[in-house]
Amino acid sequence: MAVYFSIILVIITVLTGMVWFADKFYLAPQRKLKALAAQDIAKEQCAAELTPQALATLIEPSPLVDTAVQIFPVIAFVLILRSFLYEPFQIPSGSMMPTLLDGDFILVNKFNYGLRDPVVRHKFLENNLPEHGDVVVFKYPQDPRVDYIKRVIGLPGDRIIYRNKSIYIKRPCTDTDVKCPEFVQIQQDYLGKYQGPDAEFGMNEFESKMLNKSHKVLNDSHTLPRVAHYFGQAGTASDEFLVPAKHYFVMGDNRDNSLDGRFWGFVPEENLVGEAVAIWMSFDFKRSEDSFLPKWLPSGVRFERIGAII
Repeated sequence: MAVYFSIILVIITVLTGMVWFADKFYLAPQRKLKALAAQDIAKEQCAAELTPQALATLIEPSPLVDTAVQIFPVIAFVLILRSFLYEPFQIPSGSMMPTLLDGDFILVNKFNYGLRDPVVRHKFLENNLPEHGDVVVFKYPQDPRVDYIKRVIGLPGDRIIYRNKSIYIKRPCTDTDVKCPEFVQIQQDYLGKYQGPDAEFGMNEFESKMLNKSHKVLNDSHTLPRVAHYFGQAGTASDEFLVPAKHYFVMGDNRDNSLDGRFWGFVPEENLVGEAVAIWMSFDFKRSEDSFLPKWLPSGVRFERIGAII
């Protein structure tokens, strides 16, 4: 849906832009020349000038041209903002709890990972690349029409093991390394039973220290690891993942309730949309079963959730 919206936005911008340029450099000057000619004719025939109202009518563009001229700057601004700087997204599920909740509206920085054109998504400006712990929006590899949001766990060349609900990362060896890195277990400090919004029985909350970032994650004590359903990769154990070049391994913070890279593999670099940087609005949709109001209508605003994403 987002792809279609981008295409429609580009088409509208191009069409209104063409009308704007045509009016500014041709149609408007032509209308002024016709108005001056009409004024000269009026002077010759009746020795009187046209009234200001009559001149304004002659100079005034048609309703279609006027509408295009008025909306072009607004549409162009929206296109530039949405395509190259920030784009709003809504979180539709709980796979990133407790960091993000269903009903959160987030801003995604599209400049951080380089600029792409909004239609074919060809990168024309290089910038930074994702780091461990970044929350990223990307095109779902199995259906690029769908946008997903997860946290980056593995960078290109990393070996990732997810075993007994713990993460182990082995970074690739470089030419400057005296000794190649070993597996490092990501520290998880137990915080207690999760008591936040959308809490379910058995949810435990941890503080995860992902190399250069700290964030909270959830584990369900009643859910066993589904190793049999993990993405299969030649030359690795069933719970081990070797991240290919120009790919990333991602997981949801709600570890036992997330369809992520453990089950379908890796995110190609070209599928990245941007980094989720802030929650700009958060709605609560909970209400009693006997409520006559539709489920899509918010029941409240969670102002305390507005702010930066970590």
